[in-house]
Amino acid sequence: MVNMILLGIGAYLINVYVAASLLMVRIGPLAYMGPRDTLPEPSVIRARALKSANNFAENLPIFLALGILALVVEGTDTGLAMLGAQIFVISRLLYMLVYMSGLPVVRSLVFTAGAAGLAMMAIALF
Repeated sequence: MVNMILLGIGAYLINVYVAASLLMVRIGPLAYMGPRDTLPEPSVIRARALKSANNFAENLPIFLALGILALVVEGTDTGLAMLGAQIFVISRLLYMLVYMSGLPVVRSLVFTAGAAGLAMMAIALF
């Protein structure tokens, strides 16, 4: 489970860095390294990447709490918790790609898969 927790954090960082790199490409490395007091309106793709990262930031604490609980609660179904964690991490990476590509129905389905992964992690605790 520790590996899945680390992979989940890594997936979040990928999402954040994709959004950041889209800004750097637009304003250039010198402006990016500056104070960034004024920024241009984000492109559609960057705005979607930012929304995806914000959504991930909302779900990451739940994932981390469930992952840590799976490590410390005796009697946890570790197989189910691991499967749920894997589904969550994979779905979050897919969510970013689907969100950035603008596929609304698919985005909701991928989000639901990630939520199901979290539910599996919670169920594994009982």
